[in-house]
Amino acid sequence: MEISEIISPASILANLKPSSKKQLLQDLADVSAQKTGMDGQAIFETLLEREKLGSTGVGNGVAIPHGKLPGMDGIVGVFAHLNRPVSYEAVDDQPVDIVFMLLAPEGSGADHLKALSRIARVLRNQSTLAGIRSSTDPDAIFSLLITMENANAA
Repeated sequence: MEISEIISPASILANLKPSSKKQLLQDLADVSAQKTGMDGQAIFETLLEREKLGSTGVGNGVAIPHGKLPGMDGIVGVFAHLNRPVSYEAVDDQPVDIVFMLLAPEGSGADHLKALSRIARVLRNQSTLAGIRSSTDPDAIFSLLITMENANAA
């Protein structure tokens, strides 16, 4: 599964301004509810439950919150570049400003894990992160993500 199958420029929030981790997750849940037709509160609660297992802040200012929901048709993502970093309880204790939220159907097992792995690989690249951090254009951010994904696949 490719990143371009999970998100589009329309699901990239290039200047999000949450005041906290909880507000960030609520904002992502609201956007994904509009995109999927799923209940925003159910999405939010799923994300919170996953965070209780351990932070999805993977370090270097990046978080990949995710969860599985009954009734989802496929894997859906929402990407956010925050206006300013928020405290996220990340593994490196650094605040987060780049977030790729992933929602998957309940029984998606391997596909969900493959998507998480692909996203993590792309967001580990320092030049990709620098490019994202210097942009507020969803189309440009989308292009950076896809270009780096293709470079990793080569």
